[in-house]
Amino acid sequence: MSILKIVSKDFDIEECLSEDQLRKVLIEAFAYLVDNDFPKLIQILYKADVDQYRLKELLETTEDRSVAEVIADTYISRQLAKIETWKKYSSNG
Repeated sequence: MSILKIVSKDFDIEECLSEDQLRKVLIEAFAYLVDNDFPKLIQILYKADVDQYRLKELLETTEDRSVAEVIADTYISRQLAKIETWKKYSSNG
């Protein structure tokens, strides 16, 4: 399972993006959601199982990145953690 395949369930993205391109696309998407569709933002983060307390702490303490960057980075790291878990347990099966 690739991160692009997982992310494409929440966002309409091409599945041939590099990690840098994916991050840029997600930053733009989260910036849009913060400004225009907060309920959808919450739904996506909830579905991805992003730790709301960790995200809140990061948003309060991070000064060198935008809100959208912090959300995108947190979302990406959660999806990558899921992939690692799946790999770990699928190889033991």
